[in-house]
Amino acid sequence: MRIRAVLAALPLVLLAACGSGTSSTPTTDGGASGSSGASGSTASPAATLGPAVPAATVVAAAVPADQLPTATGGFGQKPTLTFPKGNPPPSLQRRILVQGNGATVGKGDYLVTNYLGQTWGGKVFDNSYDRKATSTFQIGTGQVVPGWDVGLVGLKVGDRVLLSLPPSDGYGSAGKAPDIKGTDTLVFVIDIVGVIKSDTAGQADAAPQKLPAGLPTISGAPGKEPTITIPKGLAEPKTNSVHVVDKGTGAPVKAGGVLVQLVVRDWAGTQTQSTWPPKKGAAATESSSQGLQQITVSADGALAGLVGVPWAAGCWCSSPAAPTSRRGRRSPPRPPWSISSHSSEPPEPAAPRGCRRPR
Repeated sequence: MRIRAVLAALPLVLLAACGSGTSSTPTTDGGASGSSGASGSTASPAATLGPAVPAATVVAAAVPADQLPTATGGFGQKPTLTFPKGNPPPSLQRRILVQGNGATVGKGDYLVTNYLGQTWGGKVFDNSYDRKATSTFQIGTGQVVPGWDVGLVGLKVGDRVLLSLPPSDGYGSAGKAPDIKGTDTLVFVIDIVGVIKSDTAGQADAAPQKLPAGLPTISGAPGKEPTITIPKGLAEPKTNSVHVVDKGTGAPVKAGGVLVQLVVRDWAGTQTQSTWPPKKGAAATESSSQGLQQITVSADGALAGLVGVPWAAGCWCSSPAAPTSRRGRRSPPRPPWSISSHSSEPPEPAAPRGCRRPR
């Protein structure tokens, strides 16, 4: 493989929960009032541990309300948890503290959240409120702990939810050093700030831009899968370059995490990656991943030219072939784009520690 040409349609603007009404009446997963459950009910037995206990595939039937922690504060406010006496529930529990009425979260969507995580009766191990920045991640695809993948799908933007995860729905019997042991039940309070659908594409009315001569041809309407055509005999570029094909109207991209739809071709004209669904009758390429992908844009990397480009723009990016090795062979090409652990506008600090599935 010699040269790669990459077209990325849509670094996305995150959706906010603005204007979504909320209700402060807590409910259990079944929608019953949070006051349900007899006072003084018997505490749950301790959670069973070990590899024989699989992660939950659904949220469990709700335990009485007095067997779960209480949380202070409203939507967007850092909560303080108070834990009941006795053992934590041995099953995945979900309690809606504030009800929103925004978009519904689906499997594969990207969530924009604020959250706090704490071991049952113990230490707060992570929270986004002190960082004063939301965290964004894909849900329902194994990128986060099982309890999040199961417990957050189906919620709405504007919801504030409490999740109680036994070890099997968190980090399992191995735990996660240094703060989470394999016997710890984890409790999270999560605000669903926004949701970005995985099939979101570029701005349909983005303004086409005049490209300089000597570039491959990019065809296709803004927001649709582009086609990259490399004319016969076109000289290979020797440096990284970025050109705006269709200019969007969003805020300028900053260095950090970005969500994109993209098509990748090498200089021979072979498609090596696409995030759009395969055309009818065509099979997906081995390296294709359908739906939005997370990339990292750094001020000194191959995609540095994306910094300052408006969100929702379509861009064409090229990168030269890898240098020749001492034995006269070209080194394997670098990955077309590096993958980030989260996406954001503006860029966020380090990826959330308390919810991401260990690799």
